[in-house]
Amino acid sequence: MTQILMPKATAVWLIDNTAMSFKQISEFCGLHILEVEGIADGDVGQGIRGADPIANGQVSREEIEKAETDPNYAMKPNTFDADELPKPKKRGPRYTPLSRRQDRPDAIAWLVRNHPEMSDAQISKLIGTTKPTIKSIRERTHWKINTIQPQDPVSLGLTSQIDLDAAVKIAAEKKAKEDAKNAVEGGEALQPAPQPEPEEETSKADLTLENLFKPST
Repeated sequence: MTQILMPKATAVWLIDNTAMSFKQISEFCGLHILEVEGIADGDVGQGIRGADPIANGQVSREEIEKAETDPNYAMKPNTFDADELPKPKKRGPRYTPLSRRQDRPDAIAWLVRNHPEMSDAQISKLIGTTKPTIKSIRERTHWKINTIQPQDPVSLGLTSQIDLDAAVKIAAEKKAKEDAKNAVEGGEALQPAPQPEPEEETSKADLTLENLFKPST
C-alpha cells in the first residue's frame, strides 16, 4: 500500500469528516486501531490539524463514499511518484469551511439542549466533531462556554435538515426501546408479594366461630 503522507493528520480529518470505521481509517493511514481510537477520544494527537486527503490528492471522494457505505471496504489511495505530489495550497478546498467549524460549539449546544436523546457518537457523525468537544460542552467545561450561543446546525450549514431529522428519529426510537425495556425489567422487579386468598381466611374465621358456639357435651 502507498505510504500516506501525514497519517495522523489524515486520520484526524477522516474521523471528523467521514463515517468510516476506526478499522478502515487505521488500515488506510497505517496506524494501529488503538491509536486511531485515541485520536477520536482526544488522548492522542492533540493539537494536530486535520489534513484533507482529497485536497492533497491522496484519495478520491468516490473511494471515501465506498468506504462509508461498506464498513468492510478497504479504501485504496491514489498512486503517484514523489515528483508528482501536488503542491500544497494556502487556501485549498475544505470539506467543512473553517468559518463553519468555528460554529460547531454553537451547534453542539443546540443539539444537547433540544435533543438530549442523541448520543455523542451521533452528534459527532452529524456535524463532524469529536467526542471530547461534545463532552466538554455537556459538562460546561469548554473554553468558549461563556460565549456559546446554541444555534440550529442546519441554519449554520453544518448538516442538512434531512440528515438531522434522520438522526433524531434514530435516537428517539433507540430511547423508546430502552425505556420500554427498563419498564418491563422494573415491573418484574416490583411485583407485589402474593396475598393469602380470602376464601382461606373466611374458612378459618368460620371454623373459629363454630368452635366458640359449639354446645358442650
